[in-house]
Amino acid sequence: MSARILIVGGSIGGLFAAVLLNRAGFDVTVTERSVHGLEGRGAGLVAQREVFDILRDVGVEHVAQIGVIAHERIYLDRAGGIIHQQRTPQTQLSWDVLFRTFRDLLPDARYQIGRRAVEVIQEADGVRVRYADGREERADLLIGADGIGSQVRATVAGPHSLPDYVGYATWRGLLPEAEVPKAAADQLFDRFAFYEMPGSHILGYLVAGPDGSNAVGRRRYNWVWYRRYTPEELDAVLTDRDGQRRPFSLAPGHVRPEVVAAMRADAQRLLPPSFAAAVTAEPRPFIHAIFDYAPPHMVAGRVALMGDAAFVARPHTAMGVAKAAGDAFALRNALLGTPDIDAALATYEAERAPVGRSIVAYGQRLGKSLE
Repeated sequence: MSARILIVGGSIGGLFAAVLLNRAGFDVTVTERSVHGLEGRGAGLVAQREVFDILRDVGVEHVAQIGVIAHERIYLDRAGGIIHQQRTPQTQLSWDVLFRTFRDLLPDARYQIGRRAVEVIQEADGVRVRYADGREERADLLIGADGIGSQVRATVAGPHSLPDYVGYATWRGLLPEAEVPKAAADQLFDRFAFYEMPGSHILGYLVAGPDGSNAVGRRRYNWVWYRRYTPEELDAVLTDRDGQRRPFSLAPGHVRPEVVAAMRADAQRLLPPSFAAAVTAEPRPFIHAIFDYAPPHMVAGRVALMGDAAFVARPHTAMGVAKAAGDAFALRNALLGTPDIDAALATYEAERAPVGRSIVAYGQRLGKSLE
């Protein structure tokens, strides 16, 4: 009988692991706390080698072609002039398309939404997970793929294993290209654009439309603005429309109107005209605070961490999805390599922990100018 594997967290990383393990013959179930699912929550991503590898492994390499090519990089000055141009073609993929592709590869019975894990109980030869609805699931192995705010992480790394806020956050927008003002579109489209200033920078690029289309007129513009906030300022920014302070981020539509208005006013005051126009055109901007975290362990007993539930790296690395793909490959290969689950998990940790630590350190080096 194949090992029963429970994956807590149904975002990209959990899906990567679930699809690879399911295809390898393991009995896999994913539980995701979101009631409505995760599709539509992502923006754009710059794919690394591991992403192309996993697409090839599961037979959907064509998804790598569902992207938008930025033909060059440009750097702007405050007035909007181009001060540096570099011919470095690069393809940006859509998080939504990647998520939907892997979700479709997993049978519906193996992906359960609306199930929030609240307790993990280690046993001699397995693990039990208790959910908010009172039900329990038992498995031979639990994989924590539940992201930066992981509920599973404490079982592996201890009760105080919380990521460290690094002093800045990203505002983000993702809007149909037709809604970007023409003057901004003329300068920004089909390019990877940047503007840098002390303690802040903004970048933007086109990604495929929500249906995966990369046809002109059906794409979306993705912008990301890094801004510094003191912990006190962050508390105010991350307090949602209902007055609840969220720990890590606010989704589209949840940021208080007065906070959005202040951010837009700052964009007009601080950014080049094209970027200011793109930021202002986004009707529902969203925000993520930035954190660092490296766990002392990735494995404890029959519980393993992967993706951002393990190592939280700053987005400058553009390696979050690649890191999750690498973790998924390593887990599958280790479990296929031996029927001894404990030995397999030791192999997994030995391979991936040094990689995770190096990515976190790389992100810290890249983010020094923003601290």
